[in-house]
Amino acid sequence: MDFELTEDQQSIRGAVAALASQFDDEYWLHKDTNHEFPTEFYDAFARDGWLGICVPEEHGGTGLGITEASIMLEEISASGGGMNAASSLHGMIFGMHPVIKHGSPEMKARLLPKIVSGEMHVCFGITEPDAGLDTTATKTFARLSEDGTQYTVNGRKVWISKALHSDKVLLLTRTTKVEDCAKKTDGMTLFLTDVKSPNIEIRPIPKMGREAVDSNELYIDDLKIPAEDRVGDEGQGFKYLLDGLNPERILIAAEALGLGRVALKKAVAYANERVVFGRPIGKNQGIAFPLADSRMRLDAAELILRKASWKYDQGVNAGQEANAAKFLCSEAATEACDRAIQTHGGFGYAREYHVERYYKEARLLKLAPLPQEMVLNYMAEHVLGLPRSY
Repeated sequence: MDFELTEDQQSIRGAVAALASQFDDEYWLHKDTNHEFPTEFYDAFARDGWLGICVPEEHGGTGLGITEASIMLEEISASGGGMNAASSLHGMIFGMHPVIKHGSPEMKARLLPKIVSGEMHVCFGITEPDAGLDTTATKTFARLSEDGTQYTVNGRKVWISKALHSDKVLLLTRTTKVEDCAKKTDGMTLFLTDVKSPNIEIRPIPKMGREAVDSNELYIDDLKIPAEDRVGDEGQGFKYLLDGLNPERILIAAEALGLGRVALKKAVAYANERVVFGRPIGKNQGIAFPLADSRMRLDAAELILRKASWKYDQGVNAGQEANAAKFLCSEAATEACDRAIQTHGGFGYAREYHVERYYKEARLLKLAPLPQEMVLNYMAEHVLGLPRSY
C-alpha cells in the first residue's frame, strides 16, 4: 500500500499551485463582491491546458485520470479561490464524460477541442424546480419533428451554473412520457446544444455565496435543437448521466478538502499572530484543540478521497467511496471553516479576512451536488443493505 503521490502527480500539484497563486484572496474577494466571472483565472488555466486534463489526447486533452483532476481542483480551492475558482472549471472536467463516452465522432471532433482550449464554455441543464433530486421526474420535453431532423424543446431548469457565460448547455430532456416507459429511468435524452438563444430566458438567482459564478433558472420555450446535437441514442440520457456521478462526487470532495485546508491555514496563522492578554491566542487550548481536531478530520477525509479516485481510475466500482468522500470532506471542510471564523473572533465576520467567504462556499458542498442526507440514504441502502427509505 503506497500513500505517496507519483512524481507526475506531485508535478501537477506544484504547477497548479504556482498558477493559482497568481490569483490571491483579494482577487477572489473582488470577483465575489462584484459578481464578476473570473475570466482572467479561467483563461490562464485554459492556456496551460488544464481544462483537458481528463479529455482524451485525440481531442486535445491530456487523458489523465480523476485522481489527477482531484489533485488539481483541491489545489485550486486551497489557493483561496474556493468554489468560485473550482466551479468555473470543474464542469469542463467531469461534465464532458457523457459526451466523451457516448457522443458521436462528429460531435466530439467539433466541440471537445474548443472546450479544452477555453474557447467554448458549457453549462449543465439537469435539475428542475419540481423534480429536485428525483431526475426521473424531469418534465422538460423534446419532441422530434416528422422528418427526424430536429427536436422542439419546452421546459424549465434551475440551479444552472455559468449559464450567463456559456455557449452550450448539456441539456437533459424527456423524449418519452414517463407513463409510457417501462421504467422511470427510460425515455430521457441528452443534448449538447446552444444556450445563447432567444428561446431560452436566463434568470439569475440571488444567493448566499459563490457569487463570482452565476446560478440561474432557464425558461425554455419552443427551442429548436438539431438532431446532430443529441448525445448518443434517444432515451438513454439517464444512463449516460450515471457515468459521471462518481467522478463528480470525487471532485467535489477534493474542492471541499482544499477549502478546509486553506481555512485551517488562515486560522493557524492568525492564532500565532494575534496577541490578547499578552500572549498569542494559539497558546489557549480552547483555540488550539479545535484546530488540531480539524487537521485530523481533514487528513482522514483525504484518505477516503484518494481511495475513491484510485478505485475509479482502476475501473473498479467506487460508489461507496465516492459518496463517503463527498460526505466526509464537506463535513470536515465546513467544520474547519467555522472554526477559522471562531478563531478570528469578530474579525472572522469581516470580509477582509476571507474566512467568512470560505465558510459560505464550504457550506454549499453539504447541499450540492446532492445533500448529505442522500449520501446517508445511499450508504444505508447500497452498503448496509437496509430497505430503501424514499
